Amino acid sequence: MASQEIDALAQALSRLPGLGPRSARRVVLHLMKKRETVLQPLLRALEAVEERLKTCATCGNVDTSDPCSICADPRRDTRALCVVEDVSDLWALDRSRLFPGKYHVLGGRLSALDGVRPEDLNIDGLVARVAEGGIDEVVLAMNATLEGQTTAHYLAERLEAFPIRLTQLAHGVPVGGELDYLDEGTLAQALRARRPVS
Repeated sequence: MASQEIDALAQALSRLPGLGPRSARRVVLHLMKKRETVLQPLLRALEAVEERLKTCATCGNVDTSDPCSICADPRRDTRALCVVEDVSDLWALDRSRLFPGKYHVLGGRLSALDGVRPEDLNIDGLVARVAEGGIDEVVLAMNATLEGQTTAHYLAERLEAFPIRLTQLAHGVPVGGELDYLDEGTLAQALRARRPVS
């Protein structure tokens, strides 16, 4: 049996995404065995982030500065804005280094079942950013779920009065995907979004 403190650490770790109770116990054992090389640097890093963690007032990203490093980067294209549901989506897109513009985090997606309404999301902040001018394109990078598409449709209605190009991410057959293994929804979207062969 482990002490209450060790058990509490394992329980806290098991609440993290991707870690169940057994994985959390293995992590705790590894941390205890590698106290100087893993545990102490991890504690210092957690304390530093906890002290400096901020939410960017401009885009909603989580960083250690406000504005965040993306909003403060002068090399970014200020005319292109990519709207995402959550910070994890922003990080995933930015990791690809394919989008040169800036981002806007909604903080979720519309969901009648979960009681998430437009006023619960950072939609007014998005509209205000577009209303300021200087943005030529808004990319709606919502997840390919019913709630994500509902959110994208709502945003399109809210932004239709502005002189911007409104686009959304393509959905359909993934690179390396085999048709035999795809669900009907993915296939239907791929067929609807077909384009001429050039």
